[in-house]
Amino acid sequence: MCGFVGIVGLDQVAPAIALGLQSIQHRGQDAAGIGTFEGGYFHLHKDLGMVTTALPRKVVAEELPGRSGIGHVRYPTQGNSERGDAQPFLTRRPGILLAHNGNVTNMEELQTDLLARGWHVLSKCDSEPILLVLADALNRLKPTGHTEDEVADAVRSVMQKVKGSYSVVATMHVDGKETMLAFRDPHGIRPAVFGRRKDGSWICASESVALDVLGFQREGFVDAGEMILFREGEEPVRRMVLPKEVKHCVFERIYFARPDSMMEDGRVNSLRGRLGRRLAKEWQAKGFEADVVVAIPDTSRPAAFAIAETLGIPHREGFIKNRYSGRTFIMPDQTTRDAALRLKLNPIREIFEGKRVVLIDDSVVRGSTMRRIAAMVKDLAPSEVHLLIFSPPVKHPCYYGIDMPSEDELIAAGKDREEIEAELAEAFHVDSVTYLSLDGLREVSGTNMCSACFDGDYVVPVTNSERSYILQDRRSC
Repeated sequence: MCGFVGIVGLDQVAPAIALGLQSIQHRGQDAAGIGTFEGGYFHLHKDLGMVTTALPRKVVAEELPGRSGIGHVRYPTQGNSERGDAQPFLTRRPGILLAHNGNVTNMEELQTDLLARGWHVLSKCDSEPILLVLADALNRLKPTGHTEDEVADAVRSVMQKVKGSYSVVATMHVDGKETMLAFRDPHGIRPAVFGRRKDGSWICASESVALDVLGFQREGFVDAGEMILFREGEEPVRRMVLPKEVKHCVFERIYFARPDSMMEDGRVNSLRGRLGRRLAKEWQAKGFEADVVVAIPDTSRPAAFAIAETLGIPHREGFIKNRYSGRTFIMPDQTTRDAALRLKLNPIREIFEGKRVVLIDDSVVRGSTMRRIAAMVKDLAPSEVHLLIFSPPVKHPCYYGIDMPSEDELIAAGKDREEIEAELAEAFHVDSVTYLSLDGLREVSGTNMCSACFDGDYVVPVTNSERSYILQDRRSC
C-alpha cells in the first residue's frame, strides 16, 4: 500500500506534487520521491523518511524542474526499507518515469522472464518489474516515437503478465507529446482518481484529497482495466484495455483512506458511518447496554459517531492523540508499533472511570496493539468495557498491498466469529468483543469489493510458490 500523485501541465510542478504527497502521507511513511520531466530530460530525487524529510524544500524548488512529474510515498509490502526501493523508478529506453500503488504477486516469475530478455531488476520493489515489462513491450514494437495505440498494446501486455493489484502513473513521450499515463489493474483493486484545473493541467492520484489540496476539480476515476493519457490543455484519451470483474479493496474504505476522500462508492466517511450503524444494531441484539461511546482515533471516529447515534448514548473523546506520531499499523515491526502507541495515545480518566464504555476500532489484525489499548483503558477503572470492531475478523493474509502477513500472525485465523470474540474478550480482559458480520459488511459495502482478508475469496489467485515468495520477502524486511 502506497500513494502517488502525478501532474502534467503546471509550471514548476515539483512543489505542487510535494504538497499533494503530504496530503496522502497516511498511505506511506517509509520513503518518498519525486521525478519530473523537462524537455526530454528526467530529474529524480527520492529518499527514506516522510515527505518533509525525504524531499527537502531546496531540492524540490531548485533541482526538479519541469511541467510534468510524479511523486510517491511508500509503505513497503514488497522489498525492504532501503533507498533503492523507493519510488518513482526510471528507465532510459524508452524514457519512462513510473510509480505505483499496490502489490505484485508474481514477482519471481516476472524477474525470471525479464532477465531472459536482458532486463535486470535492481531493486526488490515491485514497481520496477511493472516499469520494465512496460518498457520491454514498447521496445519490441520500436525503440522510440511511440503512438497511443502502441502504448495501449504495451499496457495490455502489462495487464496480461503482471498479477496482483496495481494503480500506475507514469510520465513519457507519446505521439511526440509530454504525456502522463495512468492505468489500473483489470479488477481495479487499488484506487486512482483524476481531475483538472482551468489552466489546462491534469492530476491523477491515489486519493481525492490530493486534488482538493491543490485546487483540482475531480473528473472521475481510472476504471478497472483502463488506460488514460493526459496532456496539458487537451481532453484525456481513455482506452479500455483489459477489464474484468470489478473488486475494489474494502480495507481501503475501512482503514487506509482518509475519511474525506471520495471513492467510486462515495465518501469514505459516509461508508464508515454506515458500517458503524450496522454494527451497533448487531451489538444491541446481544442485549448489552452502555453509558458512553469512545473511538480509538482517528479512523474509527465516523463509525463511533454513528454507533452513538444508533444507541442513543453520548460519544466522547476518550483519547488525546499525539498528532506528530505515525500510523502504528504501517510501522515495520512490533517493537516500533508498541513504542509508537505509547507516544500516540493518552487516555482521559474521567471519560472511562466508573462508566460502561463502548470502545470502537476499525480492525484487529495481530491483536498486540489492541491488547495494550485495552489494558490502558482497564487501568482507568471503567465498570464495563465492550470492544466493537466495524469490520469482520481478519482471517486471511492480504497479497494485494496491505501488510497482513501469514495466517500464523493473524489472531483470528482459522476461527469463526463467535469463537474469536469470546477468546479476545478473555485475552483483552473486557466484557465483550463484537465484530461486524460478513453479511453486515456486504450489505453496507456491496458485492463489488475485494474482502479476501475477511473471507479468503482471492479475486486474483495466488499460487503456493507465489505465497512462499511473498512470505519470505516480508520476513526478510
